[in-house]
Amino acid sequence: MPLSRSLSMTSLSGVLPAWEEDELPVEDLLLFEVAWEVTNKVGGIYTVIQSKAKITVDEWGENFYMMGPYFEHNFKTQVEGCDPPNPAIRKAMDALIHNGCQVHFGRWLIEGSPYVILFDIGSAAWNLDRWKGDLWQTCNIGLPYHDREANDSLILGSLIAWFFKELTDNLGDKPNVIGHFHEWQAGPGLILSRSRKIPMATVFTTHATLLGRYLCAGNVDFYNNLDKFDIDKEAGDRQIYHRYCLERAAVHCAHVFTTVSQITAVEAKHMLHRKPDVVTPNGLNVKKFSAMHEFQNLHSTSKARIQEFVRGHFYGHLDFNLDKTLFFFIAGRYEFSNKGADIFLESLSRLNYLLRVHRNDMTVVVFLIMPAKTNNFNVESLKGQAVRKQLWDTAHAVKEKFGKRLYDALLKGQIPDMNTILDRDDFTIMKRAIYATQRHSLPPVTTHNVLDDSTDPILSNVRRIGLFNSRNDRVKIIFHPEFLSSTSPLLPMDYEDFVRGCNLGVFPSYYEPWGYTPGECSVMGIPSVTTNLSGFGCFMEEHVSDPAAYGIYIVDRRFRSPEESCNQLTQFMFTFCQQSRRQRIIQRNRTERLSDLLDWRYLGRFYIHARHLALSRAFPEKFKTDPMVPLKTEGFRYPRPYSVPPSPSASIHSTPHHSDVEEDDDEPYDEDEEAERDRLNIKAPFVLGTVPEGKKKQPGDPSPNHLKTSFFLMEVHRFKTFLKSS
Repeated sequence: MPLSRSLSMTSLSGVLPAWEEDELPVEDLLLFEVAWEVTNKVGGIYTVIQSKAKITVDEWGENFYMMGPYFEHNFKTQVEGCDPPNPAIRKAMDALIHNGCQVHFGRWLIEGSPYVILFDIGSAAWNLDRWKGDLWQTCNIGLPYHDREANDSLILGSLIAWFFKELTDNLGDKPNVIGHFHEWQAGPGLILSRSRKIPMATVFTTHATLLGRYLCAGNVDFYNNLDKFDIDKEAGDRQIYHRYCLERAAVHCAHVFTTVSQITAVEAKHMLHRKPDVVTPNGLNVKKFSAMHEFQNLHSTSKARIQEFVRGHFYGHLDFNLDKTLFFFIAGRYEFSNKGADIFLESLSRLNYLLRVHRNDMTVVVFLIMPAKTNNFNVESLKGQAVRKQLWDTAHAVKEKFGKRLYDALLKGQIPDMNTILDRDDFTIMKRAIYATQRHSLPPVTTHNVLDDSTDPILSNVRRIGLFNSRNDRVKIIFHPEFLSSTSPLLPMDYEDFVRGCNLGVFPSYYEPWGYTPGECSVMGIPSVTTNLSGFGCFMEEHVSDPAAYGIYIVDRRFRSPEESCNQLTQFMFTFCQQSRRQRIIQRNRTERLSDLLDWRYLGRFYIHARHLALSRAFPEKFKTDPMVPLKTEGFRYPRPYSVPPSPSASIHSTPHHSDVEEDDDEPYDEDEEAERDRLNIKAPFVLGTVPEGKKKQPGDPSPNHLKTSFFLMEVHRFKTFLKSS
């Protein structure tokens, strides 16, 4: 049964073509996705499997199941219990239950409502010693008694392998089973299933190698020494050799091995000694973030809320114009070096110098949203918001009096005397309010009382670079050592609203297998900075011809020294500060158009390809794929925006200028025209090849010659535009 890959010209949101899988017999297959984070939020893998659930359910219907550990609280709050619709699954569960192991079934209450099968690890813990013996006899991997996480993963894996054995015995030859395992915690289930020769296709995905995480956390020059590490010794020195063995065994046992990015693929080749068969990028449920054409209005609304916070935080020192203020931010786990906070702070110091030297009237307020140990809010920060609210109330009270007296005077046909329309009491109230804003200390650089602030990495570096929010600084810093919440008395905003209100997200990570934060910025139309050491940055470099034109600035941290990378990041931010308000609006429009590229409806096709490949390797007599045929998504690239001239000097000013001035020589731009051209161009890479065998050419499909002519005419138009601008 051949598994052909063909493309439909049906568009997703009018942009990306959908992928048809006409010959995949979903009704004759069962798909199981195994992860420790099914209904159990621990880290980023939870976001991956949760956001991907809907498109998988849409494709597989009731033949898709997710498997993971059972936690009573999670089950009661996130899962609706029900009976399995498939009798074979019911029998397999009963076989485990009758032997004293508890198994729970239900629908996970997320978008798509997928079925989940959850195994109670505690109820089967009495088998641990026997299963450790089985693992040793199978692959000579021993687990220490003190590593509870590894022991729990073995219990889960043994239960899953047992379940698959019972299931395949009940099913017989049809339907065939696919098992997709995520990360090393799910590895024992894959290893045991393969060692027991259970007839099923297996896929293993690593979102980041185990040893890679540990090495980078120790500030090792990781990417320049990938081929020099003594892997066994490094794992042993960190007392994770048994975990590393589980991960590596799972990688080599799987029919198909995948990673989430090209940079992680390079890492896996050296750390795990197997080149990934498929790269499966992480997507987003874009519907959750999309606001159609209202995203610009949402940006203005959220920005106004951030401005209110800034007014309070900088009371007494608000000598900068908020209409000429940009908001930058970095957010994520508090991994100071891995997340690039070190290079970011150094670049901010250099940006501050450039803005002052060039006498740029733009101010940059930088938020660092990283959770650290604190004991409470900073008193000075709370006082600032109270002072702001008091001033607001005072202004409104005086405005009411002024409005009433003005109204009465106009009714009498008189022009009021502005010197008498406000009495002495009103002036007294206003003077008291002004005196209340006087401040003898600088605005705080942190919103909370940070424990061990003398050794805190961010605060230590803030002291080193000397950015203390003084009046002369054009770059102001606010360290918010807590995740954002709409219930906060200080900055009452959810993360999504906060991101929408910012101008630029900066994520210069050193170790980032994928990186959801810049992706979330993109789908909300907010430009961002990433690196070529993050999966997201590599993906954008591969799929977008000119990422910077679309608001994706990629810092080279792989082939440049830290000093050069720091200078490049500084230049990116300085160039962004030079843009006019109109240029920033145009760039946000372009950034938002990348959201379709990050949608699971597009990125899900990589998972489809991985399953096809696994089926062809596990059941070659039933399923066949041509290994020489490249994946249709390979080589696809977003074109350079139509309105961007070939010369960067025509679109970016060489010297700083007023952000609100509309220049006559600004680049020509028509949102609808550019979006339509992007839609036409984006389809081109998918249809330049031959039509797949057995599929008729659609009447509306352009021919390769027609497309070549279109590209030629576009280049001629760009050249003419360049000549005019010169």
